Amino acid sequence: MQQTAQAADTKRYARCVEASKRLRFEIDRDVIRGRTFEFGKKFLPDGLSKANELTFLDEQERLRFSQIQGRSYANLFGLVERFIGPKIAEVSRHHWLGDQTAFEALVRFTDEELKHQELFRRIERMIAQGMPGGYTFLPKANDVAAAVLGKCTWAVLGLICHIELFVLAHYRQAIEPDAGLSELWKDVFTFHAREESQHAILDELEWRREDARLSPGLRDQAVDDLIDLVAAVDGILQVQAAADADYFLRIGERKLGTEETRKVRDTMLAAYRWQYIVSGVRDRRFQDILGAMVTAEQMERIGSALKPIIG
Repeated sequence: MQQTAQAADTKRYARCVEASKRLRFEIDRDVIRGRTFEFGKKFLPDGLSKANELTFLDEQERLRFSQIQGRSYANLFGLVERFIGPKIAEVSRHHWLGDQTAFEALVRFTDEELKHQELFRRIERMIAQGMPGGYTFLPKANDVAAAVLGKCTWAVLGLICHIELFVLAHYRQAIEPDAGLSELWKDVFTFHAREESQHAILDELEWRREDARLSPGLRDQAVDDLIDLVAAVDGILQVQAAADADYFLRIGERKLGTEETRKVRDTMLAAYRWQYIVSGVRDRRFQDILGAMVTAEQMERIGSALKPIIG
C-alpha cells in the first residue's frame, strides 16, 4: 500500500516537472513584451476589489480604487513569495538522496518563485510611473519572511498551500472572465497562475509528507502556529488596507463625507481579507486537505479564530 502511494506521488511530481518545462515563461519575452499598463482600465476585477459595492463613487473613482488594490495585490504576492521560496528549498532536502523527480520539481518551484518576485518588483516600478505619488507599501518583506519561517514547517506549508490555491481561485473565478481589465495586468496574473497551478500540487504533497511525520501532540501545536500565521496575515492586511484607503482619499478630486469615508475604509479591508484569507479558507480543495489532517476539535479552533475575520 505504501509503495503504491509513493509511486502515485512520484507520478504527480513528474507531471509537475513536465508542466514546469511546458509553461515556463520569461518576463520580458512573454509577459511585458514592451507594453505599459492601461490606466483607463481596471486592474483588479470587481469580484476581488469590491469596488462595485461603493455605489456613491463615480466610474473614475471606482477605477482608481481597483488600480490601487491591483498595485498592492501584486506587492503582496511579491511579499509572500519571499518566504515561499526558502521554505520549499528547505523541504527539498527530504528528496536529496531519494526521489530525484520530486527534488527537481521542488527546485523548479523555488526557481519560479524567485522569478515571480522579480516580476512583481518590475510591476511595482511600472505602475508607479502612471499613478500619483504618495503610495506606500508598508510591510517589510524580509521581516515578514523571518517571522513566518520561525513557525513550524507544517503550519508554513499549510499557509503556502492556502495561498497557492486562492491564486488559482482568483484567476479562474474573477480575473480570467473579466474582459475589462488592463491587458498587461491580466497577462501578469495569467502567466503567474499557470505556474502556480503545479505549485499547488507540490504544496499539497509536501504538506501531507510533513503531516505524516508529526505526532498528535506536535500536530496540535502546529495548528496553533497556523492560527498565529493567519492572525499575522490579517494584521498585515489591516495596515496596508488603511494605507491604501488613505492614499485613495488623498488623491481623489473631491472630498468624501464621513460616512462615505468610513465605507471606503471598511470595503478596502473587507476586500483584502476576502482576497488573502477568506477566499482561500472557503476553497473546497483546501478544506479537504486540511480536514484530512486535523481533528474536529482542531478544526473548530481554527474556525473560532477565523470568525472575527470572516464575520
